[in-house]
Amino acid sequence: MDPFQLQQIITAAGVLLIAASVAGAAVAVGGQVRRRGLRRARLRNAPTPAQALSRHGRDRQLGRRLTAGIERLGQKSAVQDPAKLSVVRMKLMRAGFFNREAVGIYLGAKAAAMLAATAGTVLLLPMMLGGKGGMGPTALALTLSGVALLGPDQVLNGRRRMREQEYTDGFPDLLDLLVASVEAGLSLDAAVSRVTDELARRYPNLVIHLRFLTLELRAGRGRKDAWLGFADRLGIDDARALATMLRQAEDMGTSLGETLSVFSADMRVKRMMRAEERALALPAKLTVPLILFIFPCLLGVLLLPAAARLMDVLGK
Repeated sequence: MDPFQLQQIITAAGVLLIAASVAGAAVAVGGQVRRRGLRRARLRNAPTPAQALSRHGRDRQLGRRLTAGIERLGQKSAVQDPAKLSVVRMKLMRAGFFNREAVGIYLGAKAAAMLAATAGTVLLLPMMLGGKGGMGPTALALTLSGVALLGPDQVLNGRRRMREQEYTDGFPDLLDLLVASVEAGLSLDAAVSRVTDELARRYPNLVIHLRFLTLELRAGRGRKDAWLGFADRLGIDDARALATMLRQAEDMGTSLGETLSVFSADMRVKRMMRAEERALALPAKLTVPLILFIFPCLLGVLLLPAAARLMDVLGK
């Protein structure tokens, strides 16, 4: 191979390595900028829970025909066992679906996905039996079956994880505001109503559950049952611990302000420990980007001048 061609190949490889490094850095910076912009927009123009629910109602009215058909299909395949039905309803509530028709729509969506996967598999069956397309039709049929079986549950789990992350982040702030309100002289029910108004813009999904809690307390439901239902809807350990603590404080007659103060301090310690855990896990997570983007660029910068110099010497 001619030295000039080899030099061109090395130069092109160096350019590609640098371009890959720049692209990786641009993607990382762009992701950070986009997340910060979304966070600022959310804090600036976050809708209230009532607006979110009304917007959800308008969207549901626009797709009423489609959802009605899916709901009818779901009613035909509905779970007859009340215990299983309550489990499905609780799963949907943790994912952010609070409508009474949510169970029927969810079951109908699963049934529709299974019907679509079955129809697709039947259409692909002649190609699989005839050997046309190799393994492509078989892989497509398996993909359709996997999406139909796991798709709805994965969507629910993804929404649930996102909301549980918001609940976990907002719970220490909720406790701090509850402690400040109770120590200022408000009752626990009035403190919950006050805290709901304060957290409406920062944690809108958490506020929806707080409003449900406030409505249950105003409707006359017992405080123990209301807080236990609140913890079950959130589905996080901190909420269950708070409900248990409030029940024990009410049974034993201890000071609610002091109990909340101790629990709030413990929550702040847990938040600090979670932050330290994430910070300690950061070097391990940075290993792959370093290997893929920074190390090739550094290797190219160090070796390309020596390679070019060696080619020049050998060419002479």
